[in-house]
Amino acid sequence: MTTQRGEPPQNADERTMLEGWLDYHRATLAWKCEGLSDEQLRATSVAPSALSLMGLVRHMAEVERSWFRRVFAGEDAPPIYYGEDDPDGEFHPGEADTWKDAYGTWQAEIEAARRNVAGHSLDERSRNRHHSHSEPCSLRWIHTHMIEEYARHNGHADLIREAIDGATGE
Repeated sequence: MTTQRGEPPQNADERTMLEGWLDYHRATLAWKCEGLSDEQLRATSVAPSALSLMGLVRHMAEVERSWFRRVFAGEDAPPIYYGEDDPDGEFHPGEADTWKDAYGTWQAEIEAARRNVAGHSLDERSRNRHHSHSEPCSLRWIHTHMIEEYARHNGHADLIREAIDGATGE
């Protein structure tokens, strides 16, 4: 699989710009994982950190699910990888966990996110509030937050990938 990562438009309306940057960052994370074995994708960065590329992808599947399904659309979408026994379970892939499954789950959550926001105004408020916020937020805020979330974790992915095989890139 070769990740297609197009540059976001430089001149566009706000919605196109936000969606362009979000897709750019989604593609960047996929690109950072490209060409590695399941073992490499599960490799943690630097002790004591539990961060791995597969863990980051699983985390972003959870984040997509939380903001676009639970918060914005009000869906009953329970966690995929974490629970009371392991609140950070997405960051702890085991030997049986595969890239194929993690990537497929992540992509399914991205598609659900796209479906849930299609046709909604950026000004529209979420049906639910996030547990860390006092009130529902706008779809604009959710898009901006997701871009920030991906950008931060793509920085982590840069360092993890370089430690695995020396690959670097923007």
